[in-house]
Amino acid sequence: MVETVSIEDIKRSALELIGQTTRGDFAGVADKFDDTMKNALPQETLQELWKQLIGQLGPIVKVNGVNTTEVQGYRDIIVACQFEKAAMDMHVLFNGQGRISGLNFTPAADSSAGGQYTPPFYVDPNAFMDTDITVGSGEWALPGMLSMPEGPGPFPGIVLVHGSGPNDRDETIGPNKVFRDLAWGMASRGIAVVRYDKRTLVHRSKFTPELSSNFTVKDETVDDALLAVRLLRQTPKVDTKRIFVLGHSLGGMLLPWIGSLDTGLTGLIIMAGSSRPIEDSMLDQFTYIYGLSGAMSEQQKSDLEKLKVQVARAKSPELNENTPRKDLPMGMWPVYVLSMRDYKPVETARSLPMPILVLQGGRDYQVMPAKDFEAWRAGLQDKANVSFKLFPKLNHLMISGEGPCRPEEYSIGGHVSEDVLDTIVRWIKGVRD
Repeated sequence: MVETVSIEDIKRSALELIGQTTRGDFAGVADKFDDTMKNALPQETLQELWKQLIGQLGPIVKVNGVNTTEVQGYRDIIVACQFEKAAMDMHVLFNGQGRISGLNFTPAADSSAGGQYTPPFYVDPNAFMDTDITVGSGEWALPGMLSMPEGPGPFPGIVLVHGSGPNDRDETIGPNKVFRDLAWGMASRGIAVVRYDKRTLVHRSKFTPELSSNFTVKDETVDDALLAVRLLRQTPKVDTKRIFVLGHSLGGMLLPWIGSLDTGLTGLIIMAGSSRPIEDSMLDQFTYIYGLSGAMSEQQKSDLEKLKVQVARAKSPELNENTPRKDLPMGMWPVYVLSMRDYKPVETARSLPMPILVLQGGRDYQVMPAKDFEAWRAGLQDKANVSFKLFPKLNHLMISGEGPCRPEEYSIGGHVSEDVLDTIVRWIKGVRD
């Protein structure tokens, strides 16, 4: 990477963003963008997204540190931010001239004690081996991991499909690693597991405005899941007649779509998967979060009314690829919204031949039991090969807690419930051709 500015200069520039956004100086932030970012994230959209982030997490109360890494020729400055309700990492991607080429927030990479992941008690590290793999090929190839049980096999195999956002193979959210818990737990019990880093994480520097404006949910999630299934089928010691896919959150919502494109799959596991349009879930999430403190502030009421208008725009028959992003929830690209418009998860699931298991946490506010889980159950309960399980004390990450779930709960370390793992393993081993 050829740089014309020092690392210290771009670190300082990244830190200045916090003060500028806090003061409402979004014009000052936008002045640091390169031409690509100015088109991808206009000042108005940046301001709206920041308001929504602060509305959900509260203000930034301190900075815990600054790290730097190189990503495909760009310098990624990672500012560890402690918001009032959760820890988040601010990623600021700089080009060689010190201009900002990317900006996004992700849950803190690891805020557990000592920064170390400790496996849950149900993992037996001597029962399996992890091997690096590559899902797909060419410019969109994705690094991943195969967790293979010890022994001659053949073993049932499963692919794990992430939720929304640029997730890694472990589906790391704060100190929690949902997919590592599941992969190591299932591999400890005789199931081969494939997990991989998401396209929007590995190749984020490729997402120019031109590419992003034509990027669909099929590009983001469905295609790579199918490639991972293909890889699993070609893996020695895997029983090719017993291949499953588990989708979490957005991955669960899209699982029937994946199943419709590969009807040879043995079974599907929908874990905290929405059954409704993504914009409806967003509105419910913010309504829930704003209501946690009791009476909403005037600003929160105003933000919700604006979000309702954006949701209506997302549903409008007049929505087209030229609709401004600022008119849509969370600044989504219109083509991305349109790519899901005709997709009906429950109806698609009804048409599938393979068995389906639907899992839901009772304290989940991102995918709501009363709306999403009940819609799956109402639409599929008459199918003999569909099973349902509600876990009253679990949140969206299938981690146990008490009382109403709050966003800050995700910054507390925990593990996927053993009850969830037991349910999945029993179901997989009980499904026969």
